[in-house]
Amino acid sequence: MEVGAVAAMRYIKDGIKAARLVMQYTEHTLLVGEQAAAFAISMGLPGPTNLSSSESMDKWTKWKENHCQPNFWKDVVPVDRCGPYHAKDFLGSSHGTCSKTTLMENIKSRSSHVGRHNHDTISMAVFDKMGNIAVGTSTNGATFKIPGRVGDGPIAGSSAYADDEVGACGATGDGDIMMRFLPCYQVVESMRLGMEPNLATKDAISRIARKFPDFVGAVFAINKKGVHAGACHGWTFQYSVRSPEMDDVKVYTVVP
Repeated sequence: MEVGAVAAMRYIKDGIKAARLVMQYTEHTLLVGEQAAAFAISMGLPGPTNLSSSESMDKWTKWKENHCQPNFWKDVVPVDRCGPYHAKDFLGSSHGTCSKTTLMENIKSRSSHVGRHNHDTISMAVFDKMGNIAVGTSTNGATFKIPGRVGDGPIAGSSAYADDEVGACGATGDGDIMMRFLPCYQVVESMRLGMEPNLATKDAISRIARKFPDFVGAVFAINKKGVHAGACHGWTFQYSVRSPEMDDVKVYTVVP
């Protein structure tokens, strides 16, 4: 139950190292924004560093030329330019109304935002010889996200969770949706109650899919005995396993 996390942190390349520093040297759980970067630098991490690359700048330029589409705004104007954006209510739309049709349209429109080519989350679980478990998640976030957005990566129980008495879980996908369900907390607690990893992962994913049938995401789980499994929705998912008895990493493919 030792946790450290950082979010919305700029100028620091190794976010996972900063998160560990939060865990090791503070009594806090989560630091964010400019002050998270200042903390990381004060604790010895290199920075401030320009993290832009020629590839990311080229992608950003083409996105701007495409009128900042796609993006994560909804129910705003203008819809075909780069902002500044305003709520449609300002133009006389009815306030506080929402229909099931509108909700489902918003859910379906999300599916194009998350995929193999715009997602870079790495989640990992490690067991030591004494049976202690550590998990970690590192991500650059969602491509073309609204500045200030925090996803599921730094949220304990969402992108990763572990308990030495039970096992561990890692997750990736549409973090804005998945963090509402704390899927990794769900997986570990299901295993605590006796559910095998394959059923626990499927159960956690199905809970999300019932509410958001077009979401994209996946989880993996491993119990304290070393039994592992994964489940996914909306894409084909792969996870890797390595143990002392193995000569090399083995990649497992999970289909929806």
